[in-house]
Amino acid sequence: MKQTIAPHGGILINRELQGKEAEEARQKAATLKKLKLFPYEVSDLEMIATGALSPLQGFMGKDDVESVLDRMKLSAGPVWSLPVVKSITEEEKNSIRIGEEVTLVEETSGTPLALMKIEEIFPNDKKAHAIRAYRTEEEAHPGVSRIYSMGNFLVAGKISLFNRSKHDKFLEFRQDPKETRNLFQEKKWKRVVAFQTRNPIHRAHEYLIKCALEMADGLLIHPLVGQTKGDDISAEVRMRCYEVLIEKYFSKDRVLLSVFPAAMRYAGPREAIFHALVRKNYGCTHFIVGRDHAGVSRPDGKPYYGSFDAHFIFDEFTPSEIGITPLFFDFTFYCKTCGEMASTKTCPHDPSHHLSLSGTKVREMLKKGEIPPPEFSRPEVATVLIDAMREKQPAA
Repeated sequence: MKQTIAPHGGILINRELQGKEAEEARQKAATLKKLKLFPYEVSDLEMIATGALSPLQGFMGKDDVESVLDRMKLSAGPVWSLPVVKSITEEEKNSIRIGEEVTLVEETSGTPLALMKIEEIFPNDKKAHAIRAYRTEEEAHPGVSRIYSMGNFLVAGKISLFNRSKHDKFLEFRQDPKETRNLFQEKKWKRVVAFQTRNPIHRAHEYLIKCALEMADGLLIHPLVGQTKGDDISAEVRMRCYEVLIEKYFSKDRVLLSVFPAAMRYAGPREAIFHALVRKNYGCTHFIVGRDHAGVSRPDGKPYYGSFDAHFIFDEFTPSEIGITPLFFDFTFYCKTCGEMASTKTCPHDPSHHLSLSGTKVREMLKKGEIPPPEFSRPEVATVLIDAMREKQPAA
């Protein structure tokens, strides 16, 4: 069966060296100057190499960065909504030159991962990046805070990966775009819907996922396992939640659970576009966009983005420019009068009829070992979360 959707830009990029080429690169890397990669840059590096960020072949140069920030397109034309950049310090800038080849190493372990041929070195305008990509310069925003922590310069160039960061977590769930595409072919899935998640799946999520699956051949549950903000639930706990949910409540021959190695940017609507394009590279034909996709709130609880900004942003492009079909879902909940899960599109009843629990209330219940109502969360998922909270509590 032929692939039903082409990668973004038409070709699935492969910048990962294998065999003899990889070994030669490792030997060469030992002789070159080194640039350290932050954890989120390691995620981007590996996704560039495997084609998840096609058509990118390396970290972006100035023209691409400016074009993406100004018009959400690469300088060559394809839609792209967020910069993918490698920052360096002034000291590092002074130690390298354009045309030189360097080794990219993991910051924490020092493990050499890739070669990069330096094509550009240019100033990192952090404030402009923050305002144009995130609509704010407030450091309270986790994505903006990350930008401000970067070096004052950016370095661009194609990369060649010869080592992957040591992944000892979720190995059985790590499939590159080439692998997911092959799996979809083997399963004869022509229409594949992707669900992006960085939280445990509660009943409202389950409802919209199953609605989407009704119009597709298969579902890719694609949880983000890269770097997130400190108060997000850990990827390990979330993965246990996904596994028990799929085991008990999904048709397993219609679902693939595979991890998404990206770091979270919390860029709201722009990240919705980014997440859609990347899932296109993984071979998905449809992508779920819920309420407040990739959003985040200020310390006072006020959100940085409107609830449906991530829906509206797709109107800025033609369907052919995006190439993957977004499926927009409204606010979903359990309606006591309807007696079922519903959304504001399908339920005629006043919100007083809806089961509504705040995140704070749910956390309080879980900390006490109380399982939320089954209309809100599957008990198996709640049990995983309760156990995880108990593990974190210090011994008496």
